[in-house]
Amino acid sequence: MPNSAKTRAPAPAGDPAPVVEMSNISISFPGVKALDNVDFRMFPGEVHSLMGENGAGKSTLIKVLTGVYGVDSGVIRLNGKQVTFSGPAQAQAAGISTVYQEVNLLGNLTVAENVMLGREPRRFGGIDWRAMRRRSVEILADLNLDLDPNSQLDSHSLAVQQLIALARAIDVKAKVLILDEPTSSLDAEEVAELFRVIRALKESGVAILFVSHFLDQVYEISDRLTVFRNGQLVGEYLTPELLRIDLVQAMIGRELSVLDDLHHRVHAGDREVDPDLGAEPFLVAREITRRGSIAPIDLDIGPGEVVGFAGLLGSGRTEVARLIGGIDRADSGQLVVAGEEVRLRSPRQAIRRRIAYSSENRRSEGIVDELSVRENIILALQADRGWMRPIPRKRQDELSASYIEALNIRTPSAETPVRNLSGGNQQKVLLARWLAIAPRLLILDEPTRGIDVGAKAEIQKLVYSLADNGMSVIFISAELEEVLRLSNRIIVLRDRRKVAELENDELDVYALLALIAEGDAAGDGLVLEPAEPVAEEPEKRGWRPPRWLQR
Repeated sequence: MPNSAKTRAPAPAGDPAPVVEMSNISISFPGVKALDNVDFRMFPGEVHSLMGENGAGKSTLIKVLTGVYGVDSGVIRLNGKQVTFSGPAQAQAAGISTVYQEVNLLGNLTVAENVMLGREPRRFGGIDWRAMRRRSVEILADLNLDLDPNSQLDSHSLAVQQLIALARAIDVKAKVLILDEPTSSLDAEEVAELFRVIRALKESGVAILFVSHFLDQVYEISDRLTVFRNGQLVGEYLTPELLRIDLVQAMIGRELSVLDDLHHRVHAGDREVDPDLGAEPFLVAREITRRGSIAPIDLDIGPGEVVGFAGLLGSGRTEVARLIGGIDRADSGQLVVAGEEVRLRSPRQAIRRRIAYSSENRRSEGIVDELSVRENIILALQADRGWMRPIPRKRQDELSASYIEALNIRTPSAETPVRNLSGGNQQKVLLARWLAIAPRLLILDEPTRGIDVGAKAEIQKLVYSLADNGMSVIFISAELEEVLRLSNRIIVLRDRRKVAELENDELDVYALLALIAEGDAAGDGLVLEPAEPVAEEPEKRGWRPPRWLQR
């Protein structure tokens, strides 16, 4: 493992001055020291990754640099001059532009209005709408996005909105570009396009801060990385010189074997479903469909079973989950829950059947920023009881305290606003909310997206434990290793239809990738070819396995 005594990597060739230099930065919030005397620097023409677990201080450092937070002590220099920003607008005017993980654009405005927001071209004292649309098309074309500039932003997928936010940030002509989990909603082709743009910006001398929990992407795109842990600086390293195992150990301060252990426990037959739960499926879906959303699909989920959904972005994973969770209404088909045929017309009806759906978009469809950790945890349970039967405050305190302890939610107190927590801890609060209603089927849509390896391991262990105690789980993740690690059975979707359903015995990532790309449209009874031909077929079409698969 590298020396953790605040290692500092050498400057780039030619010894240029840092474009950003933060020295001895400290900032505290009630009950927590968010940053403790940390240093950070960025050089022009470099991609710099900021690494650490959720709660390590990454987001706080970004907010300090962009003027969202003031500091208790320390100095920030931009191009050698000491600066103090009173807000993001001032930081942007100085040449620091940010694209956040949670898209912070206006869904009720058009694409053109969002791209040019605050920089609208003017003519005769008003907005030149034609020029604005023309300019937005030019900006989007740099990202190979062919969009109607008059279309409303929220009519596009989350991935497209993320790229629109990036296009807006690029047009500012920033000296420093901060990308906070920019690939969390992108598929492989979109990530490749983003990396093309990043490399072009790097060549033009822009300093790019790339924050991601995808280690493969970090190693592919970054030149330098800095590791934080518990609000403190561990060290700064040249990316090619730091082994991945050393990076993970630097981030978490310990070896991380829990995921491999978990995979062995799931697939070595250690999990035995309680026979008292019965052999009948908890949920049976037959030919359920929604026009324009998902083709007719069959689905059985037994007690204590984890069923993984695998497929590319837009394959129909979330659409199926929303039908089962009562978010969207099925147009036709049969749904049987606990032996009784039902029609779910709302999330509340699903909750009454003990089906809980945890959305992939935890910011807009999950946590409530303004409420405390306690209030977020008891929200679904209170809705289930009805607002005429308020949960006594003592019981609220007991519930929140028990889930904070059980899920290891890192918060100063149950009364801390949930917006002050890291992304991983917000995800745990959301899980606590649904566990409080004692569901029999828990639908988890991207529960580990955008969180660090430590929090990811804890959530995966929780899924294992819940299934071990008889809860049925639908697990959706873009990370195929994660689906393979946790699922007893995997349903593969493509083009809004089920193309395969397989027991997870001898599956590997290559086989699953082949199914996603070329699977049998009939689905059931699919027979896998030997591993070598499966891997070869996509390559004939110009496809190459991701770099991390080639190692």
